[in-house]
Amino acid sequence: MKKWHMIIDVAKCEDCNNCFLACKDEHIGNEWPGYTLEQPLHGHRWINIMRRERGQFPLIDVAYRPTPCMNCDQAPCIEASQGSILKRPDGIVLIDYQKAKGKKDLVKACPYGAIWWNEENQTPQKCTSCAHLLDEGWQQPRCVQACPTGCLKMILVDQEELDKIIKDENLELLHPEFNTKPNVYYKNLYRYDKCFIGGSLAYEEKGRSECASGAQVSLYKEKTKIAEVQTDAFGDFKFDRLEEKSGAYTIVIQFKTYNKITLNVNLDQSINLGVIQI
Repeated sequence: MKKWHMIIDVAKCEDCNNCFLACKDEHIGNEWPGYTLEQPLHGHRWINIMRRERGQFPLIDVAYRPTPCMNCDQAPCIEASQGSILKRPDGIVLIDYQKAKGKKDLVKACPYGAIWWNEENQTPQKCTSCAHLLDEGWQQPRCVQACPTGCLKMILVDQEELDKIIKDENLELLHPEFNTKPNVYYKNLYRYDKCFIGGSLAYEEKGRSECASGAQVSLYKEKTKIAEVQTDAFGDFKFDRLEEKSGAYTIVIQFKTYNKITLNVNLDQSINLGVIQI
């Protein structure tokens, strides 16, 4: 059976908030009977764009991670709801706002923080994947339709098709340790939840400092080489997709006929080693 799944490419999100605004436009002042009450004017972020900076000046990057309802197959909110939250056969999880009235504890039932409390109506609310529009034949929810970079994509596929897409696009789950079997998949998630070691190489030539382009830089973990790169035209190098607080690494640098340089690095969070003089 085909189900709805969302794919989010972290590398393509530029924090324009078009998805967030489209969600507001669709749900503020509009009640969709059988799907959801209207969204409050302030406070709710049914697609919440999280932000993370990595590194130190001048070698830094910033990643943005849109976070909607995960439409989990093993949703903790459903288990805690006593029948007021249901999962449809097409994979979309909806809150029955009449049955859920007064159940503020359901906000804490979602480990992803995707459920919000409507104080005026005394009911929990969340992203509905614009199910009212999809049921009318729309191919995408409003957030996807409004995304200018192609960061968001909604697909209706069976499990075999999904497995192929996951493999071909190297998709990951957010917080797999939650064991909720979410139906939102991320591409380039490392930009948000992994660390890097980077730096720049320079050398002296004819009394002036030059960028060490084409130097070989190797990364070792416990005497095992795990990665190797060449510096770019500016002498920069970067090892990415490293686990936070993963401890000791060794960097070995070789450039032309210069003496080999060995550096020991303890990785707590993303780090810029600055300019390394060969």
